Amino acid sequence: MSPHHPPDRAPNYGVDPHPQPGSDRPSSQRRQAVRRVLVITLVLNLVVVALKGWVGALTGSLSLLADALHSVTDSINNVLGLVTNHLATPEPDREHPYGHQKFEAVGALGIAAFLGIACFEVLKTAFDRIFSQTGKAVKIEGPELWLLIIVLGINIFVAFYERSVGRRLDSPILLADAQHTMSDVWITISVLAGLLGVWIFKLQWLDVALSFPVAALVLWSAWEVLKNNLPWLVDEMAIAPEALQQTVLEVPGVINCHSVASRGMLGRQVFAEMHLVVDANDVETAHRITEAVEMHLGDRYGPIRPTIHIEPPAYVSDELTYTPDSRDV
Repeated sequence: MSPHHPPDRAPNYGVDPHPQPGSDRPSSQRRQAVRRVLVITLVLNLVVVALKGWVGALTGSLSLLADALHSVTDSINNVLGLVTNHLATPEPDREHPYGHQKFEAVGALGIAAFLGIACFEVLKTAFDRIFSQTGKAVKIEGPELWLLIIVLGINIFVAFYERSVGRRLDSPILLADAQHTMSDVWITISVLAGLLGVWIFKLQWLDVALSFPVAALVLWSAWEVLKNNLPWLVDEMAIAPEALQQTVLEVPGVINCHSVASRGMLGRQVFAEMHLVVDANDVETAHRITEAVEMHLGDRYGPIRPTIHIEPPAYVSDELTYTPDSRDV
């Protein structure tokens, strides 16, 4: 069969030759709903940070200042969520043909560095208070405690609001952010309990003691930011080659898949490359199979840009990926 004379009835392989305009409208509406929730929670989280920081500076409470730092991570998550939501339909340009996703990771590394430095300052001040008995005593009054109760109420509202909408929209971004905000709720409760101890029983050491576990949680948040973004910057494998091969083999017309590699961030943007052995002796049929593979990968993994090299049915290779110890068996 000559590639210049394709068969009269080439199989479609699941590709719609006449896609309906506006077919992605539900997805667009869902992204807009997620974006609206993230903007609302970002504003509320910024209010929380401002109130905690102001009351912490006013009272001299180290634990509350550390808690304010931890609340900064909630706002950071909202910003990263908004960026991720926007990148659900990545739009590269001439200068950045692979998109702009790594700018988000670079910004996240800067945020992690800020959290680490700020946490170091909190711990340094705490040790100074312990060993040199310097620094002003914590002075907390009823109005400041009421402000913290309001802050706690905002945190609880944000957590339950995001979780409710996240479940309704099946949004991993909202559900993950709601879980992180709930951790902030428990931290605020513990700090509030410590400040009540300072106010009622005059136990000044409670505030310094609580600053250590809260600072540790801030460091843990910084580590989470690093762990989630470094793989993106160093082009770590995004999807296991075995999983990509298995997914591609589900498409009719694909005989084998080898020389598989991927990079990026699953759920945000993935770039994949592979060689396909296809059951086709003409260009048109091979093209249809390739389009079906691209659609199937997008349905399975979200935003993905595959680069596919087509090979004829007789081609044989046992190299699954580019590492010498990984073979197609």
